[in-house]
Amino acid sequence: MKTERSAGLHDQAKKLIPGGVNSPVRAFKSVGGVPRYFEKGSGAYVWDADGNRYIDYVLSWGPLILGHAHPDVLASLNDAATRGTSFGAPTHLETELAQLVVELVPSVEMVRFVNSGTEATMSALRLARAFTGRDKIVKFAGCYHGHADMLLVQAGSGVATLGLPDSPGVPEGATADTIVIPFNDLEAVEQVFAKWSDRVAAVIVEPIAGNMGLVKGSPEFLHGLQTMCRDHGSLFILDEVMTGFRVAIGGAQAFYGLDPDLTCLGKVIGGGLPVGAYAGKAEVMQTVAPVGPMYQAGTLSGNPLAMSAGLAALRALTEGDLFATISANTAKLVKGVVESGQEFNIPLQTGNAGTMFGVYFLAGAGADIVDFDTAKRYADTERYARYFHAMLERGVYFAPSQFEAGFVSSAHTEEDIDFSLKAIREFMEAERGI
Repeated sequence: MKTERSAGLHDQAKKLIPGGVNSPVRAFKSVGGVPRYFEKGSGAYVWDADGNRYIDYVLSWGPLILGHAHPDVLASLNDAATRGTSFGAPTHLETELAQLVVELVPSVEMVRFVNSGTEATMSALRLARAFTGRDKIVKFAGCYHGHADMLLVQAGSGVATLGLPDSPGVPEGATADTIVIPFNDLEAVEQVFAKWSDRVAAVIVEPIAGNMGLVKGSPEFLHGLQTMCRDHGSLFILDEVMTGFRVAIGGAQAFYGLDPDLTCLGKVIGGGLPVGAYAGKAEVMQTVAPVGPMYQAGTLSGNPLAMSAGLAALRALTEGDLFATISANTAKLVKGVVESGQEFNIPLQTGNAGTMFGVYFLAGAGADIVDFDTAKRYADTERYARYFHAMLERGVYFAPSQFEAGFVSSAHTEEDIDFSLKAIREFMEAERGI
């Protein structure tokens, strides 16, 4: 497989952009090798600058649930662009997309659109503090909620000491009121509330973590969180930026039967364009300006291009049995990975929920990954790096990190899944003797 043009483009980019990339994981640092510079996407496929074609299971890290360059999305974008790309003023498209989100996500009564998942979580937590008059936030190690200062604490990587920021440039004061506890550990939550019952503004959680690999929250854990928040007057916030419309049409809250006070959304609701939203109960959302005192603003929030693409994506996704078909293909892919691992005695832990999936290569048999600590302890990152490059060579593109979830789209056919499983089996067979 040729990579000369991608390598040259990366060398050029490194002179102008830190590390040559505008988001760190794109640099292939954890797997090594030459980052691929993509030039085109269509359906389930992407093509790089050297002309190599790949079946894409990254899908822009989740938004492209209909695949690349879906005709409905392109038509909506073309129509919107001819009428203007930005106004900084209200449009009916914002109301239409908000109405659709309210109809599809069980707990949501009002929506505020922003430009990214980071903006959504940051704003939701500011709102929680404003609504409750409290200061402390509870998050879980390994759950990534964007790169706002107060959330860069054990956010899927970084330092292991509780309360210390994961990044230089984040002062300790910014994270002083962020309490970090293990994922899937309800007893630890009970201890936090026992100590700070009247100071916890909110608990924020990814119901299915997608940035330490794919780790599901147990139903007991998630429902226990909701109950404790209600009992102690704290807001229960679900970060569904990744799981929204991916795990189920109504998100992970529909999957688990949860009723959060606030929900953070992104990715799919923009149809591949930059977007985010925080949404929830009207009583809480009416604290947001201009109705209430909590200030949050954005010049490009509710951008007509993103609103149009999001409307097209969600409308297409909810037609017929499309979502069920994507979920079935996701389950088929994961089942095939499990079977190859069993055949060639490769220790694995896999999981899938709706159209998301995860594959861990394990450092030994019997390991069980349930949180960030066990993910770091048991994941075999060296084998994953070999797997990643073996798949690239065979024309299959997975995430360039062991600690990221994968995604399937409506454009992936059973033939694409079969081709991918054949490539995976070849890798497993070659690894059998290592």
